[in-house]
Amino acid sequence: MTTKNAARIYKKLEQAQLEEERQQALSDPEAFIVLAKAKGYTFTVKDLETQICQLSDEELASILNPGIGPRRHLFPK
Repeated sequence: MTTKNAARIYKKLEQAQLEEERQQALSDPEAFIVLAKAKGYTFTVKDLETQICQLSDEELASILNPGIGPRRHLFPK
């Protein structure tokens, strides 16, 4: 195995671990707060819940599924 391949494998494993942490954070507010704290943000679970409740359905959907167009179809009229 070359050094180049080893570095590529290490990078993929690191990305997989980060993705797993992000997925866990979506379902666990405490894990989300730990990740946010590592990025320099500080807030409580109550602060997080308050901010999430203030989001519209479209804003929340765009956070959970970024890169997908507007969610006007979520709640047909």
